[in-house]
Amino acid sequence: MLNYIDIAPEVAEAFAAGKPVVALESTIISHGMPYPQNLETAHAVEQDVRDNGAVPATIAVIGGRCKIGLTASELEYFAKGTDILKLSRRDIPYCLAKKLDGATTVSATMILAEKAGIRVFATGGIGGVHRDLAGNYDVSADLTELGKTSVAVVCAGAKAILDIPKTLEHLETLGVPVIAYGTDEFPAFYSVQSGQKAPLRLDTPEELAAFLTSKWEFGLEGGAVIGNPPEADKALAREAIEGAIESALVEATEKGIQGRDVTPFLLKRVTELTDGKSLEANIALVRNNARLGAKIAAAMVD
Repeated sequence: MLNYIDIAPEVAEAFAAGKPVVALESTIISHGMPYPQNLETAHAVEQDVRDNGAVPATIAVIGGRCKIGLTASELEYFAKGTDILKLSRRDIPYCLAKKLDGATTVSATMILAEKAGIRVFATGGIGGVHRDLAGNYDVSADLTELGKTSVAVVCAGAKAILDIPKTLEHLETLGVPVIAYGTDEFPAFYSVQSGQKAPLRLDTPEELAAFLTSKWEFGLEGGAVIGNPPEADKALAREAIEGAIESALVEATEKGIQGRDVTPFLLKRVTELTDGKSLEANIALVRNNARLGAKIAAAMVD
């Protein structure tokens, strides 16, 4: 395994010193936001992790090497790059064998984080069960990964473009704990409320850390979803964003967009249809999740 992995000096020093480390994904940089907001956000999120007591490890594949932590120039490359693969579990071997460059989705980031020994991962939102697009049943590999890879994912819930009730049902089937942080309701990505009650609620980073430690020490493999609602003053009202999502879904169906191309298309169109408000909310919630992820990781090593 070590033949494929490079650990950045800052991350290696944290491991050696027993300091907390938080994994960050790279697809949000390469496929989730436009330039230059993607690069600005990548730097801000890493700093948020540092400011809250942990070390950031943005994960990606470069030239067939799994990078646990990126340099400033590598972050810029992913922010500007046009030929970067979008990696899920199934794509990792191809990217390694062909020595290509790839940005890691939630599922791929979880895999590489676990192999590096990182237990906490902060992102925007997880993938899930897509709303019905021309009768297609599309379920993100993120959910399957959560069922077997022992990494906690701090997120603002499932992406709002998805079918949240079905996503929660799928996670229950896979035995994945879903915990809302400081609220009884599962968050809806851009919005604080989804209308769906969360299965579990915990109110402090220390409680979350104790939960995760107990789960894994007891031998219950697999991840956990920590739903961290966006800050109220930076969130969007559910009804305000829903119209843009529905319009984007209709366009996706009309254009025949499927598979891995659906989510980037929908997020881009929703940004356009909301005059950039959804992008602002997206950036704010990613940073909010990074801060919580760092606090949980720090509590796990105390």
